[in-house]
Amino acid sequence: MALGSRQSSCCCCGRAALGQPRRRRVPERAEPAGCSARPYSAGGGAAEVAGGAELLEVCWRRRFLRGGAGPVPWRAYLSGRHPGFGPLGAALRANLAAQWWDSALPMREQVFPVDAPLHGPPGALRDAQRLRLLHLETLREARQGSGQNPGGPALEEVMGAAEVLRESLLPGVLAQYVSCLELVNKRLPFGLAQIGVCFHSVPESEHSVPESEQQNKTPTRIGERTTSLLAWFSSPRTAGQWLDYWLRQRLQWWRKFAVGPCNFSSSDFQDEEGRRGFKLHYSFPWGTETIETLKNLSDTELLELYPGERSKLLGRDGRKNVIPHVLSMNGNLDRGVLAYLFDSLQLVENPLTARKNSQRKVLKLHPCLAPLKVALDVGKGPTTELRQVCQGLFNELTENGISVWPGYLETLQVSLEQLYTKYDEMSIPFMVLVSDGTLENGVVQLRSRDTTMKEMMHISRLKDFLTKYVTSAKNM
Repeated sequence: MALGSRQSSCCCCGRAALGQPRRRRVPERAEPAGCSARPYSAGGGAAEVAGGAELLEVCWRRRFLRGGAGPVPWRAYLSGRHPGFGPLGAALRANLAAQWWDSALPMREQVFPVDAPLHGPPGALRDAQRLRLLHLETLREARQGSGQNPGGPALEEVMGAAEVLRESLLPGVLAQYVSCLELVNKRLPFGLAQIGVCFHSVPESEHSVPESEQQNKTPTRIGERTTSLLAWFSSPRTAGQWLDYWLRQRLQWWRKFAVGPCNFSSSDFQDEEGRRGFKLHYSFPWGTETIETLKNLSDTELLELYPGERSKLLGRDGRKNVIPHVLSMNGNLDRGVLAYLFDSLQLVENPLTARKNSQRKVLKLHPCLAPLKVALDVGKGPTTELRQVCQGLFNELTENGISVWPGYLETLQVSLEQLYTKYDEMSIPFMVLVSDGTLENGVVQLRSRDTTMKEMMHISRLKDFLTKYVTSAKNM
């Protein structure tokens, strides 16, 4: 049973119909020709800003994003100074992280997951901008001990002994290089991977200042972000080739889940030491934002971390023993969530109303990223019996790894049009409607988010159909 293919205004953005999985060929570099700028906007400028405002309201109302009485600006979410993600946003980020792990381990015998604490040993006082972990009572005692001089020795001693909050996953990963080198019998290349929360200083006014103008600001607040890191250790001879490989792999991965893959792009750069790297961007309505940075760090970080221990760093490149170059692939998964929310928003004509120019909002997240895969609800018929059927379906589907929204528990009666709108905005690919016909002949109604087609299916086939859909979505 085909429910139709997923459509997009971008010529290279269509997804395969269910039952016909295929992989898209993705260009090595950014900006394929012929792609429209936004899937939900026919024009640019004010129209795109309006699209951002509409998305912000939907994401706040459907609990992708948290807020108080109303949504906070997008800039706050980009900077890491925000109330956090709601239940659906947290599930979306968890799905994105799971997909990242699958992509980070393409050669499982060469990549190892690692873990490191959120804080590290005390840092040098000269690095005053580092974020430190200090108990308030300890700071109060130090200030009292310094008398009229808050910057006296007692305060300096306390600050110097304070542990440092991590601003990057890299130091903790590199600290495990030597021990993990033994796991691969010192054979290069290999990689170490981690996902975790990092902290950073945020200018007070960053939420209202464009990224290009945020120079020379005094850090006054602490932001956080969920980051992914793959540190790849290769011989100096092949480091350039591996960097190009990971650029293609990472850009293709970001585009794989997009309705409009052309909004993901790349640019190259060199740091002040002449080391080569790439930045992967997403084109938001206000401009591009970096979602991942790839860089050849050479052997500098390893030599600084293990001073006087060069022999421990040697890995085997064929018959040669060399100190490897470190390739860092550092992604911002929080910004990735925002990018896919913008990518997924589509405004389509609403066929269920007679009003002119009436549009419904649909978040067409890729099936692998959608927080929930199916919604169960009830139509006409005896309420108690229908809910019992739904409860049985809920148990069966969740036991098979299919995430379900239990709409049948809602006591407030709403129309089918309102249910379709709700579940489309929650980005649930399918809605299953159980009615009195189900009690008579075992048939349920299955509606597709992407095509709005409604099919009748026997309840015994539902699990196998959805399981096949979830499995094949990985190749879409």
